[in-house]
Amino acid sequence: MKKNKINSIQDWTPYDRIFENGIIKLKDNSYIKIIKVDPINFNLKSDLEKESILNSYKIFLKTCNFNFQILIQSNKEDLTKHISDIKEYASQEEKEIVDISNKYIEYINSLNHEKKSSSKNFYIILKHLNNKDENNLDLIYEELNDKYFKIKDCLSRCGNFVTDFSDKDQIIDILFSFLNSRIFLNNY
Repeated sequence: MKKNKINSIQDWTPYDRIFENGIIKLKDNSYIKIIKVDPINFNLKSDLEKESILNSYKIFLKTCNFNFQILIQSNKEDLTKHISDIKEYASQEEKEIVDISNKYIEYINSLNHEKKSSSKNFYIILKHLNNKDENNLDLIYEELNDKYFKIKDCLSRCGNFVTDFSDKDQIIDILFSFLNSRIFLNNY
């Protein structure tokens, strides 16, 4: 009789270890660092500002002579509290206000259902390909931080806010959000 092997989540996730400094070791012996970018609203800028921002992005792309991955994560907004606040307010009002409130609730539910009320998180993933003879975590950390500071400097010139995740719990939350986006709500 053949026994079925029980697989755990650790068997199929690519992560081997998360270090306290925010560096993640993958099972293929490479290392990654995740940074978050809070972008500017390009559409609200004047034509002169847009031109300046685009020139800054060109410089960013030319100066980053290393590979990186851009990840955009969409999250549906959790409107439960907002809807309950509207219902609570409307319950104390006249019938006209209750009708308007109910129509508004239907409207925002339909927007949310169509994913038009989603928020987006933008991440950049930096990777260090580990050589067989290289196990010096300090050198790896230094290389990934150099890449981070280069990206932060360039993207900050464009008006973006760049965040370094160096707390292990934040990294776990982000990895959880990547793997389980249906139930993860935007915390960062």
